[in-house]
Amino acid sequence: MSSAAEQEAVQEPAGTAVRPGEPPGVPEPGTVRTEDSNGLRLEAAQAVSLEAAQAVSLEAAQAVRAEPRAPVVWPGAPMPLGARFRVGPDGVAGTNFALWAGGAEAVELCLFDEHGTETRCPLTELTHEIWHGFLPGIAPGQRYGYRVHGRWDPWTGARWNAAKLLLDPYARAVDGDFTLPPEVYGHVRDWPDQHVADTVRDNRDSAPHVPKGVVVHDDDDWVEDRRPKTPWADSVIYELHVRGFTKLHPDIPPELRGTYAGLAHPAAIDHLTRLGVTAVELLPVHQFAHEDHLLRRGLHNYWGYNSIGYFAPHAGYSASGSAGGQVGEFKRMVHALHGAGIEVILDVVYNHTAEAGELGPMLSLRGIDNRGYYRLQNDPRRYADYTGCGNTLHVVQPQVLRLITDSLRYWVTEMGVDGFRFDLAAALARSMHDVDMLSPFLAVIAQDPVLRRVKLIAEPWDVGNGGYQVGAFPPLWTEWNDRYRDAVRDYWRGALPDVRDLGYRLTGSSDLYAWGGRRPYASVNFVTAHDGFTLRDLVSYEQKHNEANGEGNRDGTSDNRAWNCGAEGETTDPEINALRRRQLRNLLTTLLLSTGVPMLVAGDEMGRTQGGNNNAYCQDNEIGWLDWSLLDQPEWRGLTELTARVLKLRHTHPVLRRRAFFSGRAQAPDGLRDLAWFTRDGREMTEGDWYAPAATLGLYLSGRDIPGRDARGEPVTDDSFLAVLHAGAEPVAFELPGAPWAAAYELVLDTSREDQAEPPGTVLEGGTEMTVPARSVLLLRVTA
Repeated sequence: MSSAAEQEAVQEPAGTAVRPGEPPGVPEPGTVRTEDSNGLRLEAAQAVSLEAAQAVSLEAAQAVRAEPRAPVVWPGAPMPLGARFRVGPDGVAGTNFALWAGGAEAVELCLFDEHGTETRCPLTELTHEIWHGFLPGIAPGQRYGYRVHGRWDPWTGARWNAAKLLLDPYARAVDGDFTLPPEVYGHVRDWPDQHVADTVRDNRDSAPHVPKGVVVHDDDDWVEDRRPKTPWADSVIYELHVRGFTKLHPDIPPELRGTYAGLAHPAAIDHLTRLGVTAVELLPVHQFAHEDHLLRRGLHNYWGYNSIGYFAPHAGYSASGSAGGQVGEFKRMVHALHGAGIEVILDVVYNHTAEAGELGPMLSLRGIDNRGYYRLQNDPRRYADYTGCGNTLHVVQPQVLRLITDSLRYWVTEMGVDGFRFDLAAALARSMHDVDMLSPFLAVIAQDPVLRRVKLIAEPWDVGNGGYQVGAFPPLWTEWNDRYRDAVRDYWRGALPDVRDLGYRLTGSSDLYAWGGRRPYASVNFVTAHDGFTLRDLVSYEQKHNEANGEGNRDGTSDNRAWNCGAEGETTDPEINALRRRQLRNLLTTLLLSTGVPMLVAGDEMGRTQGGNNNAYCQDNEIGWLDWSLLDQPEWRGLTELTARVLKLRHTHPVLRRRAFFSGRAQAPDGLRDLAWFTRDGREMTEGDWYAPAATLGLYLSGRDIPGRDARGEPVTDDSFLAVLHAGAEPVAFELPGAPWAAAYELVLDTSREDQAEPPGTVLEGGTEMTVPARSVLLLRVTA
């Protein structure tokens, strides 16, 4: 913290730069507004000494650089927003700059040369609240930012501060890191009275300390490619972190590890194709910043859920530098994945930004128009926080909605991506306060000719009241189904009170999604995600172990629904380790055989561990990176082979990836019901069986007369299968259903076996008993 004398020398209290004509209630120079416990505004005089004022003037004078003459600024155009290199009037090449800043009094475009010298160019053209100008001769590679002038009155939500260089919300590339020294805060971060610190304006120049936007060429290194366009029902999603997936890969050149180019490398793509996944879901790749509390502990935001640039690929993942090359590198990565038949889905964070709450830094939107971009409380000093991150974007505002949809269309049309997973999507679906499935955001997406054609995945909750919305999103959307996660975890750890919920989850969750024309693939099924235990940790730990995060193990959920199989953490006990590997096979097999869209997390198929850390958001190290040496260990290589085998079965058999919900009825008079459930004694389950705990379930999937037709209009038929799930600690006898269900079965999958290289191939007659090993999944194909 700075001393009081140092603070006085570099900043002014709130209101000291009040402009003539401001409304009544703005404090006189030398005062700071405060509140008592009842919210009553008080004005406490804060004298600014003559010496302090002289010090401010001296520092300001010293900060002024010898600037070259400002370039000519032609009027330009208000659209499109951002910095767009193009041919202007009279065939002159240059860049058009356009910035929406609704309540601003003036806007300066700031250009920076290779030495950091700043040239300020006032934008004098104002059209529909957009400040714009065309600068001849400004070419790709030019670094720039904005200074936006206006009132400083946080009590009314006005937080303009032209001392702060602001990132263009539409910047296509960003050069530099956010290090968050005191200069990048619009207020005095270390003001002695923190209760009013956000109202005290900091007048120090932030330009030397913040990244700049970079002008890029729209067609840089892009080639037309053929999108895989995988149907939802055929999709298998693989969630991965660009840096963590490739950082330790031994077959990727060291200079490419941890980058977009690394993910595009044949060694990385080969693993994905051998597994059989159809899409990668990338943790956030929008330009993001690190939180101050992490930087103070020597850590960084690893996951990236702290966006600040919605058009810019995060420069930290670029092997091509940050001067614009990251854009072309990202496009080449997408092209390489498409060439392998793999779609690219982006995890996007449009619900909040890295500027946090009123005590957060001033990086972009806050300084452009705080009231225009963010949801504010009734006390406009404060932010409405439905995200747990300090602020929430005000998506009801037209300019915010335009920012988000322009960004989405850009990533589809110019960067080639195939879909999006929306972090805390319920926050985007709020109208003025409540979640509203007729909200402007959802309505715009539904009618947009570009966005309604791509994959849309909602994380259907936020942290506000009424924010849990699983099953409520409209058609076109799929959803992360956390009820699937919880039911499957509870079943395999022996914690389900009955099997009603499990039955719905295994068969597409019709209780949640069978409305409005939605299909089973509205449910994105997952057992693990980036947030929480890895699959191996789920069977090795019952308590979180997040000490490395430096938050006293208070962060991360305590509701893990985990079972450590008899010992907390790593052990040398061979029986416990064998049981853990079996549980991994059970969980993975259950996920991949369930109706819906399965989502795997990178490394779960090879036994990746985070040492019990269930919130590794700040672990940009071996905790968060994928350990490829696991593939050299037979016990973990076998898990990878099993994953690939089950995915091959799923891709081969349409009965395992249905496009319509089960009806429980026969499709033809002489046919079988499409779905039947059996107890261990071979009888069909009754209503009473669903209300009782059960460790053993038989699930019969009929391949006859599957609803729907193929691309040529022909009926879809397939083999029929019986899946037997047994979570009990001892083997059980299970009577195989006989006629009319089957005369004989072939065993194609048995998770009790360590070696999964070849299918078992055992043939069993219907009506006979078979022994189901303890804690196992058996899959049998009907042969007669």
